[in-house]
Amino acid sequence: MAKSFDELVNRTTSKRTRERAAMRTKELLGELLLSEIRKLAGKSQREVAAALGIKQPSLSKLESQSDMQISTLRRIVAALGGELDVIARFPKGIVRIDQFEERAHHPGRIAPAELHLV
Repeated sequence: MAKSFDELVNRTTSKRTRERAAMRTKELLGELLLSEIRKLAGKSQREVAAALGIKQPSLSKLESQSDMQISTLRRIVAALGGELDVIARFPKGIVRIDQFEERAHHPGRIAPAELHLV
């Protein structure tokens, strides 16, 4: 009987090697282009463009841009079924920025006296 690839990997590699491979896989999945995310979501450019109310060539152009407005990126991510969080990394830690969210700028909101880390 044929063995699965996972069985072969488990039999021929150390636990440490498998853990390092899993960590690297997670890193690589965290570094995807918008077009790769769209494909993993199982959606075509035409489907996402329709959800955004734009034409397919316009989405193609957006997917190849290296810079875009946060609101545009948020709309694309939402059309793919996700949510966008803006995270800033500082030497003292990571901060989630909510200024760009629809619910931001609450009247009477008190600014924190110090940096709150995520």
